[in-house]
Amino acid sequence: MSREEMDALAKGRLVDIARDWYDQMRGGIVPYVRLPTRTKQNIEYDDESEVWKYGDKESTRAATNEKGAIHLLKMAYVIGFLKQQLVENRSSTLRELYYISEGWRRAKFTAQDESNLLVEDLEIITDVQREAFHLRPEEDGASIFGPLRIRETTRRGVREMHCQEDVGEAGYPIPNNVDTLDFVDHDAKFVIAIETGGMYARLMENGFDEEYGAILVHLKGQPARSTRRVLRRLNDSLGLPVVVFTDGDPWSYRIYASVAYGSIKSAHMSELL
Repeated sequence: MSREEMDALAKGRLVDIARDWYDQMRGGIVPYVRLPTRTKQNIEYDDESEVWKYGDKESTRAATNEKGAIHLLKMAYVIGFLKQQLVENRSSTLRELYYISEGWRRAKFTAQDESNLLVEDLEIITDVQREAFHLRPEEDGASIFGPLRIRETTRRGVREMHCQEDVGEAGYPIPNNVDTLDFVDHDAKFVIAIETGGMYARLMENGFDEEYGAILVHLKGQPARSTRRVLRRLNDSLGLPVVVFTDGDPWSYRIYASVAYGSIKSAHMSELL
């Protein structure tokens, strides 16, 4: 799907939410949305896909009281903001969205966690990732170094590069929206995802990627969503096994689990991570 088609899809699904509210009110129904219940009791491990997913329990958020009405009001403001972003072909961060809401009077958020959760709600309702809304986190994705040729569609056109021959010692920086990437070809035998920058640099210096046919991916500690998505795509689309190299402490197991199974927080899109 091209960037223009993805923008049109994202905008259309956002507008569909507002259109549903309009139709509900015209039919004499108090406007509402339905979402999976965000509780640990509604998180299930799916043996087939080997990731965490939401279960069948749903909750309804309706404008039947002040709290519910304000929640839908905030959602409407965010939908309007994201739609305008797509129309103007610009982007913003999650942090910027929170600060911009300061000017929305009754629709402003009390904390960034609240606005982040609402964005996740929109991902669930629309079945579209936040990157398609031109919304990105503050943290960057990590980097790749190894025998892999990629093609990236950017705002300035399409560029193709080899992640050993055409990049510096820092490697190829993973973009926020990995749907703009295509894997052209590779000579790799496996992928090794590395927690720390020091070990990532050491393996590059020692020529580990060339000697063993390895694609090196720097996780930068707890990996960003874009990093986890690239790892899953390398595994799914290229059939490359992924090895996770961490410090071996309890926190490192959490890092490994987020790569292997997805995170509970992102259960609505774990199959993509």
